[in-house]
Amino acid sequence: MKHQLIVTILGSDRVGILSALASAVSEAGCNILDSRQAIYGQDFSLTMILEGTQSSITKAELKLPMVCQQLDLLSMMKRTQKHSKQNLKHMVDIKLSGVDTVGVMQKVTSFLAQFDIAVNAFRQKTYTNKETQQEMMQCKMVASVPDGIELTDVNLAFQTLLDALGLQGQISEKY
Repeated sequence: MKHQLIVTILGSDRVGILSALASAVSEAGCNILDSRQAIYGQDFSLTMILEGTQSSITKAELKLPMVCQQLDLLSMMKRTQKHSKQNLKHMVDIKLSGVDTVGVMQKVTSFLAQFDIAVNAFRQKTYTNKETQQEMMQCKMVASVPDGIELTDVNLAFQTLLDALGLQGQISEKY
């Protein structure tokens, strides 16, 4: 029987981290099913889901923290249920931009949750507008929309929300 483990690793970025972690996973006898990596300034972030026998997952749970300690990284792990693939049938791109204010992302993500729209990927950046000196934001998301949801209706309601927040944006089908 296959078992699965979610692993999240954080720390200072440097060459060789992925190689060391992939070696530890391989030595434990596990397979990496999915992973996401990002660099934030000088810091590294990695989340991955591993699969293997109960014995190999246990080996990974023992081996990865030791490797992380040697590399001065933080690690968290959690056993999980069977990994299921994303619903790629009804994917959308969500884009929004405007003045960056506290609570904007909470309002946008709450709106999406009302329609059972699951955010699969999220990227946001902030910057200072050189002309107005205002803090601005740009956000891109990829999301899964459940069957039976009419995207035109969602987009109309989304535009109403964005207008109320003073933002620009759109939801568009991803092919």
